[in-house]
Amino acid sequence: EVQLVESGGGLVQPGGSLRLSCAASGFTFSKTAMNWVRQAPGKGLEWVSTISPGSTSKTYRDSVKGRFAITRDNAKNTLYLQMNSLEPEDTAVYYCGIPGSSRGQGTQVTVSS
Repeated sequence: EVQLVESGGGLVQPGGSLRLSCAASGFTFSKTAMNWVRQAPGKGLEWVSTISPGSTSKTYRDSVKGRFAITRDNAKNTLYLQMNSLEPEDTAVYYCGIPGSSRGQGTQVTVSS
């Protein structure tokens, strides 16, 4: 059974940073592309970033380029999202997932002064 458990969310002031983690189990993590998606209050699901199994390819939505960084540790079966220069518009529930397949329960990120 695929399990994805996010952590690291919280309340942060504009301009601050957070690092999200996603612990994965139940599948071969090292051979699976992974992504982060988010859902802001009252809005639909929005893709944020994708990383290839060997970390050779990383893609980001335009609004987070240069501020967010997706990484993974295949030895630890863990996916990360480093978020810097956070803006109120980044407020959302963040989910890690397998593209087109499973995703976790999410972690809340709130950017507010």
